[in-house]
Amino acid sequence: MTAEIIGTYAITFCLLVGALFTLVGGIALIKLNDGMTRLHAPTKVGTVGIGAMLLASMIHSWVFGNGSLHELLIMAFLFVTAPISAHFMAKVHIHAKTCMTPPPPPQDDTWSTLNVPEEDRAFEPQKE
Repeated sequence: MTAEIIGTYAITFCLLVGALFTLVGGIALIKLNDGMTRLHAPTKVGTVGIGAMLLASMIHSWVFGNGSLHELLIMAFLFVTAPISAHFMAKVHIHAKTCMTPPPPPQDDTWSTLNVPEEDRAFEPQKE
């Protein structure tokens, strides 16, 4: 087997994995019922699906062309920004109280809880 044939199989595998994850993520984005569950689907598509397609493009450029590292830079940017943006979107849903809040923490004075100091309670949205 030559390098072109092995490269073609690797490209095909990466494209199929990327297309499968993208398809499942797109269906999940439509079918899931609230914002927090919908948030899970595009983050997986962004990291695994698009990452596999970019990997297929990298393999193709190295096997059949001159080689390119542009896809590697895109992949690195995508893998860094997708989880961070998903985390911020989840925090917005939690603080806007549009979803179930997490269980109360064992210690209320830690920095990562939803405990609001007394002086900031005037700025907190009112519950209906």
